[in-house]
Amino acid sequence: MALYNTTTKQEFEEHALQSERPVLVDFWAPWCPPCRAMAPLLEQIAEETEFDVVKVDTEASQDNAALALQHQVQSIPNMKIFKSGAVVAE
Repeated sequence: MALYNTTTKQEFEEHALQSERPVLVDFWAPWCPPCRAMAPLLEQIAEETEFDVVKVDTEASQDNAALALQHQVQSIPNMKIFKSGAVVAE
């Protein structure tokens, strides 16, 4: 479906929490080799499935760092699936 890179809480809410489709949220950072290795797979998921993919660079903004804390991200990469605004799988 679509791949979004978010840098604000508002973008996260729009693309992850308010989406009518299931959303795979990837919490990541550029310095993380496993995160970079997952990028092509996440692009493929966005293109070939009914999932939207939202990438949250945990170091790109204060909003993103706060989102990681709010969603109890303690290590990266960390992925969660949201549906109707709620986490349904981790």
